[in-house]
Amino acid sequence: MTNRLDQFRAYRQKMNERIFEIDHLGIKRFFNLDTAAYRDGALDTKTKELLGLVASAVLRCNDCIDYHLDQCVEIGWSDEELYDALNVALIVGGSIVIPHLRHAVETIDLLREQKRS
Repeated sequence: MTNRLDQFRAYRQKMNERIFEIDHLGIKRFFNLDTAAYRDGALDTKTKELLGLVASAVLRCNDCIDYHLDQCVEIGWSDEELYDALNVALIVGGSIVIPHLRHAVETIDLLREQKRS
């Protein structure tokens, strides 16, 4: 049985492959820039993924929240650390972030359930 997170991953992969078929220089450059931004630098990748999560919540992008939570859980952030980061997003973004906080908490639960399975 697939859940919404599995569906998200499959759709993201399918559409990214389709986008790469377009062979547009500007699109390729943006995707490369995005990938490079999360590599270790003055800040490590782990920290950058957490920053990506907070920015995604403030910008109210559930797809981005799912992506960054997937990365954050894989890298090793604890639930308590993720909740603390999401609290920062809530403070910065205000009450309009609450529906996305709900989504994020559900995603964390799904990710932890998948890890247990």
